[in-house]
This record gives sequence, C-alpha cells and structure tokens, in this order.
Amino acid sequence: MSAREVFDRLRGYLSGEHDDEEVWAEDVVVETPFAAPGRARRFEGRAAFLDRARQERAALPFRLEMSEVTVHDTADPDVVIVEYELGATLPGTGERRSAPFVGVLRARDGQVAHWREYQDTLRVAAATGHLPHLLAALGQEATV
Repeated sequence: MSAREVFDRLRGYLSGEHDDEEVWAEDVVVETPFAAPGRARRFEGRAAFLDRARQERAALPFRLEMSEVTVHDTADPDVVIVEYELGATLPGTGERRSAPFVGVLRARDGQVAHWREYQDTLRVAAATGHLPHLLAALGQEATV
C-alpha cells in the first residue's frame, strides 16, 4: 500500500467515515508540535494515542469533515505531505467553521507509522469556542 493509499485510509478515519483504528501502526508516533499549551505534543504507541483521540472525539458536539485536500509526494516513497481543512457545522446555529492543517505521514506496511500534524491553533480554538481558554493559557505561559 502506498503512502497516498495509507493517507486515504487515514482520511476516512479522521473524517469519521470508519473507525478502523488499525490504520495506526502499533508503534506509531504522533506529534503535534504546535499544540495548545497544556496539550500533549507527542504520543508513542497506538494505545496511548487512541486513548486521547477517543476522549477528544467524544467531547466534540459535531462531526469533523475533511476538505480542500492536497497530497504532495516526496523523494521518499513512504512519506507524503498533506494540506487540508478540518471543518464542522455547529449544532444549534448551523454555522460552518474550519481550520487549516498540514500533516506529514510516514507509512509502513499499510499503516501510519509516524504522523506529524501542524495546526493553526488559534483558528482551531476559535472554531471550537476555546479561544478564551487558549489566550488565558498563553498569558499564563508568558509569565512563567
């Protein structure tokens, strides 16, 4: 399975089209270098990552949708770089919100072996209603 095909499988998982958690290798490393203060920036192993991912998904009052996807091949056939928007329609208001992401995926044996995701933390916080919390956390971090 090519890195592009593994990303297609991951895309279905991230969008909630399927819950095939085997898309993640047992020893996967997931990194989010630009994560908001107080949030983990690295997970090692499928179990550790999925434990957090399940909690976060359960807390969302909406379904995420992936759009504006562009996949870039690299010199390494096991690595692709992907650009995409994650969005949702908010319940109650019907307002549509989204935020841009960039991901670097390394595939191995048909699974994601390494996923590094770069998020627009401010837009994610604004889209999910957590901007005041993020700004407060950033203020606290600046005084440390």
